[in-house]
Amino acid sequence: MGRAFEFRKERKFKRWAKMAVQFTRLGKEIAIAVKEGGPNPEANSRLRTAIQNAKAVNMPKDRIEAAIKRASDKDAKGYEEHVYEGYGPHGVPILIETATDNTNRTVANIRSYFSKSGGTLGKTGSLDFIFQRKSIFRFTVVDDMDLEELELELIDGGLEELYLEADEEGNEVAVAQTSFEDFGNMQRLLEEMGIEVKSAKLERIALSNTEVGEDDAVEVLKLIDKIEEDDDVQAVYHNMA
Repeated sequence: MGRAFEFRKERKFKRWAKMAVQFTRLGKEIAIAVKEGGPNPEANSRLRTAIQNAKAVNMPKDRIEAAIKRASDKDAKGYEEHVYEGYGPHGVPILIETATDNTNRTVANIRSYFSKSGGTLGKTGSLDFIFQRKSIFRFTVVDDMDLEELELELIDGGLEELYLEADEEGNEVAVAQTSFEDFGNMQRLLEEMGIEVKSAKLERIALSNTEVGEDDAVEVLKLIDKIEEDDDVQAVYHNMA
């Protein structure tokens, strides 16, 4: 099936093996939410969402509680969120979201990854015309769920698109997409309807694609792998077809 396919398959297995890294990223998201709005998830929607996402990937309950407790300490370190944008090998746009307690370290690392791969780090906002921030909610499709009827009901929450996809285990999940601004509206509506959300995230959706050959794709994916290994990185987006 080609070199690029095999490399992508290898990357998927590596992601499965990086559960500890995923838990660390979710722990940071919990910490940021606690610092912003306090340790009570009932009164802190961002924390409620972070806990929800942590549970969706089977993060242990005691680890979630420990993250909340640490962040509640007034002397606990905080994290700054920064977005970095650039072009990887063969002109592929790459956008990186980070959460860091040392901005100088983070930007130095990100710049190094790009330069060593033959790419370039750009200015903030330079990829706004390629990536659009959207609210993405994923939930399990139950037997009695009428998706056409549900689509009409979710319009009140700002629904732009409702579709099905397979998760990493091959299970079918429904995906509701809204604008960035309607995140809270959709979150409240799904809660009111009693729909158990597996994950709720703000994601970057590519508005256009960059076509590259298989060998070139491998070079880009190697850079993305390197970036994703960085402890300060929360998410990486690209538009490679």
